[in-house]
Amino acid sequence: MGEYIDARESSSYWFGDEDGRILEVIAARYIGANPPIPFALRTFSKAGILQTAEGLYDMDFAAKHPQAEDGDYAYAYGLVWSDGERSIDGVMEPLGPVRLFVNEQLTYLSTVVDELDPQARIQVPLELTPGWNTLLLEARKTASGFGCRFGADEAKVRILQVAAPFTDRQGSAGWVYSEPVKTVCFGSDGKPFPDGQADEAASGLNWLPAVKWPEHLRGLPNLERIYGHPAQPAAAYAWSTVHVPASAERIELNGSVRGATQIWVDDTLAVTVAGGGPFRIQTEVKPGIRQIVVRTENAKEGWGFELAVEANGEPLAFFEPVKVHGNPSAWLYLAPLPVEEVLPPEQVRLVNKTFEGLIGRVYWAVDAPELRVRPFYENAMLSNKWTTGGATNFGRWDYPLGVTMYGLLRTAKELNRPDIRAYALSHISSCTEWYEYSLWDRVEYGFPAINHQLVLLRMLDNCGSFGSAMLQASLDGGEPAESRKIADRISDFMLKRLERREDGAFYRRCEGEYSADTMWADDLYMSAPFLARYSEISGEADAINEAAKQFLRFKRYLYMSDQQIMSHVYDFKYGKPTRVPWGRGNGWVLFSLTELLERLPEDHADREQLLTMFRELSEGIAALQSASGLWHQVLNRADAYLEASCTAMFVYAFSRGIRFGWLDRKEPYAEAAIKGWRGLTAEAIDRQGNVHGVCSGSRYSFSPFYYMEDLRTVRNDNHGIGIMMLAAVEVLQLKAALADSNITP
Repeated sequence: MGEYIDARESSSYWFGDEDGRILEVIAARYIGANPPIPFALRTFSKAGILQTAEGLYDMDFAAKHPQAEDGDYAYAYGLVWSDGERSIDGVMEPLGPVRLFVNEQLTYLSTVVDELDPQARIQVPLELTPGWNTLLLEARKTASGFGCRFGADEAKVRILQVAAPFTDRQGSAGWVYSEPVKTVCFGSDGKPFPDGQADEAASGLNWLPAVKWPEHLRGLPNLERIYGHPAQPAAAYAWSTVHVPASAERIELNGSVRGATQIWVDDTLAVTVAGGGPFRIQTEVKPGIRQIVVRTENAKEGWGFELAVEANGEPLAFFEPVKVHGNPSAWLYLAPLPVEEVLPPEQVRLVNKTFEGLIGRVYWAVDAPELRVRPFYENAMLSNKWTTGGATNFGRWDYPLGVTMYGLLRTAKELNRPDIRAYALSHISSCTEWYEYSLWDRVEYGFPAINHQLVLLRMLDNCGSFGSAMLQASLDGGEPAESRKIADRISDFMLKRLERREDGAFYRRCEGEYSADTMWADDLYMSAPFLARYSEISGEADAINEAAKQFLRFKRYLYMSDQQIMSHVYDFKYGKPTRVPWGRGNGWVLFSLTELLERLPEDHADREQLLTMFRELSEGIAALQSASGLWHQVLNRADAYLEASCTAMFVYAFSRGIRFGWLDRKEPYAEAAIKGWRGLTAEAIDRQGNVHGVCSGSRYSFSPFYYMEDLRTVRNDNHGIGIMMLAAVEVLQLKAALADSNITP
């Protein structure tokens, strides 16, 4: 039995030294486990419960029910899907008496201290089970307040998307909340909880926001019902599809309109009506799915249209042009827009952008009260303290996945696999193509539903790693949409707005948080590779110069000269480093230093100091390699477990140091790199491409036992998959370089 897997299960047992095949298996497993599932489009009501800038759901029922009296109750009810066992750190900020039930179990009951403290903030562990989980909040109105703010701690990372309960709202996103009631309705005195999979009428309460039109609005024309009747000229677009049978050579469009109207079938203008009234026209079409786009203007007689499509004398049904969960009809609507511009249909049939409306930007809606279309990221990897598993990572912007995308891009190039490259580009583009929308989404709803970390740009973790992978895709010729605009914003954040010490060193101010006033070795990776690539793309020397200076500044705070390794963190609250050399923290430093040296001009003023730093760290780290080839979780503790991700980073760095000529002595470092890689393939990478022995995401401590005992290893943790691929690529190139030099490690 190896460190993490039985020898027979290891990749080295089956593939030996065929490193390319091992690399291929790692990439294939990752792609297979993370299929390219898009963002979920769901209906969502802005009249419902929105999130605060921190990501907590704002359930201030005093604002929503100003008519409520002291002693009244109100409920909020939502569903959360989990692919597996999932533990989330929840946060409760009570505004008055509150009870929280998770899966019908009382999870939180406010105390008088909580209720009367305006600053109360209580950690509430949320234990979710596979399938749909129910969240029911009960609030009682008192003089202190009515309701609460509730959600996930660090909501931009621990994404808690809530779906609406009840069959009436199936597919919609967001909580429902009740009108005020005089007595307790659920969870006490044997009163059953509401059934989220049944019709809401069965619950006995009236729930908001409304999803059905009131009687007095049902008879209005469709656009007037949705948007009202603007006093000024306005245009609207509607979008749907029909399936034209193979036997049909033409279709007939007939109906009536209130104002000037155009109707396109795919990109062909089929109907033009100068004013209101009925119309009937035939047009030639090809069989198959045909896009229908209607543009119609408001008029004195109203705003809206009726449309039917026939083929061979039979009516054709309309179908949704894109899947929108919770849409009560087959149409999407976009309004109010200025009448001066007529957009071509191909510029209308988009869901990843907003449009310039009469008053600000607008986005798609459906035919129901205040229901908009909204994309949601629902692919978050589900995890508890020890294991990961569940949904796909596809479409997520975060730093471990930045390393993964970089690994996939280099794997694709090394193996000549355009399919792997296409997958990585698709993941990156799924973030960048929605960038402008996600900025609007945050303003419109208080907290973004996609691209959380990119939109809520507050620290290096949020931008540097994935931003670097995005730029690598551009350098490789991929050029994801909006990438330069995003890169400019990240560069501006790093160079002009990021917190710094007096000497210019990056650090984490993080006021009020556990990590306040600290400097992390990790942040050299979160900054330098991006800045080096940004300099290459933009031609701005300031970016790469800053990256070089940061290494030298960080070294002054974190370098343990007696051992030639780096402390994980410097804590300015105590005025000293932790002196715990966490393996992956050192890995981030050495890995990132090679990324910088590769791009740093040969005549750069700081190059020699950086080469010295690289050689000193390499010497110190190489001396601590275990007999298995792996390095320890805490580098200088032989009693710490052996950890895979730092090992892969050291293999990567040593291989590059030899290949680029940065290390004076090739043989010992080549031996350490090959030994480390063989240790990984024997003990941490199995024959199915699963990666074992990777430490979970870390906080920090002055005690090595936090890293050794509290931080356990996770199978297929995103902190290890990308760097494992990168290590394999570098080992392949190292072996080729050594063969050319007749050097045998």
